[in-house]
Amino acid sequence: MASHRKSRPAGTRVAGIRTPVLATAALTSVALLSQTATAAPADDRPSLEEVQKKVDDLYRQAGSATEKYNAAKEKTAIQREQVDSLLDDVAQRTQELNDAREELGSFAAAQYRTGAAVSDTATLLLADSPQDYFDQNQLMDRLTGRQKQLVDDYVTQQAETMEKRQEATESLQTLTTSQKDLKTAKATVQTKLASARELLADLTAQEKARLAAIEKKKQAEAARKAKELARQQAEERQRQEDAAAAAAASEQASGSTGTESSGPTDSSYATKADKALAFARAQIGKPYVWGATGPDSYDCSGLTQAAWKAAGVDLPRVTYDQVNAGTTVSISAAQPGDLVFFYDDISHVGIYIGNGMMIHAPKPGAYVREESVYYDGESSIYSVVRPA
Repeated sequence: MASHRKSRPAGTRVAGIRTPVLATAALTSVALLSQTATAAPADDRPSLEEVQKKVDDLYRQAGSATEKYNAAKEKTAIQREQVDSLLDDVAQRTQELNDAREELGSFAAAQYRTGAAVSDTATLLLADSPQDYFDQNQLMDRLTGRQKQLVDDYVTQQAETMEKRQEATESLQTLTTSQKDLKTAKATVQTKLASARELLADLTAQEKARLAAIEKKKQAEAARKAKELARQQAEERQRQEDAAAAAAASEQASGSTGTESSGPTDSSYATKADKALAFARAQIGKPYVWGATGPDSYDCSGLTQAAWKAAGVDLPRVTYDQVNAGTTVSISAAQPGDLVFFYDDISHVGIYIGNGMMIHAPKPGAYVREESVYYDGESSIYSVVRPA
């Protein structure tokens, strides 16, 4: 008798045991999921070096935005003064215009009262006497000449007043633009600083300790380079002194007398620089605050401006202008009092004190301090300027 049981498809196994194909796929999936779960956290979290670079970049961007804020603030203040002056001028001119209009009105009334529209013959006939006629006629001649001058003055004043009103309107529009720029720059600074603070707040205690170690190593390298610069400058000074002594001896031997043209200039600059440096040193320990010009806090350009003002030299407010307020020299020729500018966007400045060191207001959260000019690497130095 033939069997009615259907044959089992090839490749199947007894109940309760998976097929080889399904088992292999399941094991592969588990392995992949395990690898993904293990690798994901490492990929998402930036390295400590990346965090430091990002924070430094944010601080530099904030510094650049601070200088834009300072420029916009200064421009706004100047524009406000111009607008106020123009509005006062317009108000005065308007009053003069109203006075001229009233005087013209009085002449018009006088014409009406004296019958200026009546013919000369009628006026003569209606006059009480010939002498009365001549008196009235002379008065009208005088009134007409005066009236013409008043009309000319009125037209001129009206045109000038309209011109000043237009100028005031344009100045107000410029002021509004400056105020918007000021608001934008302020918001940019605050955003950059908030981002930097968030990055630092996310670090663990161990990561913060490692970050401090990295910063310490960076400062040690900057100090080493400052000492090297100091050595080079000392050698150059000695070379110049030896050359000057040799020249003086040669002149004395030949019986000639020479004059030093650079002496008074160098002496004058050194005197002013000493005053600027004395002021800067007195600010050490005060906090950096963006947009601040003292006396309790400073940003970088606010400090250099205040220091040189103490020496009787007026510097512009922002780094972009300060960099053009003197003679550019090389870093190897830098003298105490010179301004050292940083980064391609000229967003930071310090005042050189000698031996490769400077006094500056570094960044938010820091204080005015002495530091190597190589604090952010040699490539960060943009230029050195002698302001007086």
